[in-house]
Amino acid sequence: SKGATYKALEYTGEAVEYMDIAGRATLGNMAVEAGAKTGMVPTDEVTREFLKGRGREHLYRDLKADPDAQYERVVEIDAANLEPTVACPHLVDNIKPVSELDDVWVDQVFIGTSCNGRIEDFHSAAQILKGRRVAEGVRLIATPASKRTYIQGLTDGTWATLLEAGGVVTGSGCGACVGVHEGVLADGEVCLATNPRNFKGRMGNPNAFIYLGSPALAAATAVEGKITDPRQFL
Repeated sequence: SKGATYKALEYTGEAVEYMDIAGRATLGNMAVEAGAKTGMVPTDEVTREFLKGRGREHLYRDLKADPDAQYERVVEIDAANLEPTVACPHLVDNIKPVSELDDVWVDQVFIGTSCNGRIEDFHSAAQILKGRRVAEGVRLIATPASKRTYIQGLTDGTWATLLEAGGVVTGSGCGACVGVHEGVLADGEVCLATNPRNFKGRMGNPNAFIYLGSPALAAATAVEGKITDPRQFL
């Protein structure tokens, strides 16, 4: 969590180029959790199409490092061999592969926030939840990050899929992430969330336990009632 304090992070490579803007935005959002001042992905045609869809193509700029740019440090990750990973209580860098957490049962699953509250994130969850039910005794809460996302989910049936699975869709905003409403945890409860942070008390109760994962992992967890590898559903 202090690996990039007061530095700038640049994300590049084949996996990043394949990501949509929602995925790239999550990378940028999480840069601050490593202590960075900023995190960026070089612009490309994905960026241009995103701006075009919002009537802002004229604002597109080529932003990328110079060919001879020098870096303080380069971290290479083989994304093809990454196992879904979960941040465990109570720190974002207390991480474990999902295969080591198959005995962690949850009371609540929360999908949304600044990191994973875009329509693409909810599509990822809906793909797993479609035709399935949330496990008995588990609360599934979905909170779109913006009004735009809320309207998109209404229009394309995403919210219907989540509701039919037994979930609840709230108004747009931060929701349960900040621990003030719509999903505050009780003493001893365990939540798998797509939040950027899982510090003690983050979701409103210092006696609760917050695990962090992707929207797909969250959906699989909601179905099984315990932290679950989403790849078995895909």
